[in-house]
Amino acid sequence: MGHGWEGAVLKLLRAKDFTFTVTGATPITEHYRRLTFTDGGLLADLPGHPTMWVRLWFDDGGRPHQRGYTLVDPDREAGTFAIEFALHNGVASDWSRRAEPGDTIQATVYGTGFEPLDPEPERLLLVGDAASLPAVNSLLDAFPDTPATIWFETAGDDALPYRTTDRHDLRLVPRVADGEALVSRVREELPGLAPEPALAYLWIAVEARSTRALSAFARREVGFPKHRVHAMAYWRS
Repeated sequence: MGHGWEGAVLKLLRAKDFTFTVTGATPITEHYRRLTFTDGGLLADLPGHPTMWVRLWFDDGGRPHQRGYTLVDPDREAGTFAIEFALHNGVASDWSRRAEPGDTIQATVYGTGFEPLDPEPERLLLVGDAASLPAVNSLLDAFPDTPATIWFETAGDDALPYRTTDRHDLRLVPRVADGEALVSRVREELPGLAPEPALAYLWIAVEARSTRALSAFARREVGFPKHRVHAMAYWRS
């Protein structure tokens, strides 16, 4: 299967293509599934970083369909990693439910990156959900001694693989249809946790409308410098 016009554009931008092979599958909850892969040379070819993600290509009735996923526990020496799928209705979720050891999938790497934080943050302030949990966990792993507050929008799965410790304050926020509960909670609590925004690091990756609202609030009303905020919409309602 070709990658269509999106693949052609990525190729012009010198994106790199790899083929991953499934080595195992583990159900975490009814709506969350982890697949393990060999990396097709990815980790030997490209430096890793927190929140590193790849574009996986799926066949949607003969048409290419791509989605981004964060690498979980990449092991450069072994050439392996995992990907965790939040399951819902869709081509990517359907593929992940069916995937078995030996199956392969094509991937493209372009657009991933993580700027070093200077100075290192005194506190991490993370806003995520099931789709961005692997990236949230990668940040907690990358800054193991840094206190963190995590606002996590949940749809009811209580057994998700949070990598929180006693240094982390995990605040679960049940999702309502428009995400307003999460936005309201973060707007209320964020200013008191970031009296000096330039010394913290705010990372937001939830539904598109909520991500935009919280990013604007943090910069305009709380005073976060641009380089101390990362905001990326991980999905659209």
